[in-house]
Amino acid sequence: MSSTLQNILLKYTTKPGKTTAITLSYQLFGKPLHEAPIVMINHALTGNSNVTGKGGWWNPIVGPNKVIDTNVFTVLAFNIPGNGFDQVPSNLIENYKDFTASDIAKIFAIALDQLKITQLYAVIGGSVGGGLAWELAALKPNLIEHLVPIASDWKSTDWLIANCYIQEQILNNSSQPLVDARMHAMSLYRTPESFKAKFDRILQKDENVFAVESWLNYHGNVLNDRFQLAAYKMMNQVLKTIDITQDNGDFVEVASKIKSNIHIVTINSDLFFKAKENWDTYVDLKSHKDSVLISEIQSIHGHDAFLIEYEQLEAILETVFKPQEVY
Repeated sequence: MSSTLQNILLKYTTKPGKTTAITLSYQLFGKPLHEAPIVMINHALTGNSNVTGKGGWWNPIVGPNKVIDTNVFTVLAFNIPGNGFDQVPSNLIENYKDFTASDIAKIFAIALDQLKITQLYAVIGGSVGGGLAWELAALKPNLIEHLVPIASDWKSTDWLIANCYIQEQILNNSSQPLVDARMHAMSLYRTPESFKAKFDRILQKDENVFAVESWLNYHGNVLNDRFQLAAYKMMNQVLKTIDITQDNGDFVEVASKIKSNIHIVTINSDLFFKAKENWDTYVDLKSHKDSVLISEIQSIHGHDAFLIEYEQLEAILETVFKPQEVY
């Protein structure tokens, strides 16, 4: 089921005027390109283009006879430039501060042009991937039929920017930057209630540490083994800079131009992209655009619920990906 990693080579000039050679890698799944409706999936901060099949991070949602059915759709997944998934050190991006989420969306748009893709059935993504979905829709308002941002928003709030800043300080100053940054991030991806349900102050006597400490250490060490420091810095920068209104006008002015059917998926307990921000987005936009919907996942698990509450997410996505007219 997993597809071969393919590359698009391009040069991109950022707003500060820095031109960088970009190797944009991607994978295709399901039906051959241009033979079926195309679903573009944007990965989250430490994710990648391998969305389904062996090692696929979204296997419960994407695959044969799944809600995003690879028997019906062509699935396209780009790697955010500099995420290191191709294991080519020269493709990492050291000048990460020159890039914003808008730049990544523009790079994706250039790649779509090179692939001769003029219409996308859907663009879907969780967390920073959802922010990039918003950015691409604002950049190309006629491109996407269904825009599905999950556990995300059209902008990085002050709260999110603050936590990304703390992440950046850890990445630049810690003696074990990837481990420490990941542990800090994991505490934000969940909630106090999730931690209580999972650990309940259990002490692992053989290690003389609390179970929650062992869990955080595990996730920090796992990421340290599979990720690169430069990649984390780049992904954190993209997360921090989501803003479809940058140099474009106010939110309603920008978003009301998007022709897509917009399906916002929020999580009631998300501490990262707060549900209230998504509901405010829905209310602000609904008075100017009819085709805006919002669904809320109920979970104690916070931001990570979009990777845990698959039954709820599947039920929500069926309205987008299993309408009669697709078949």
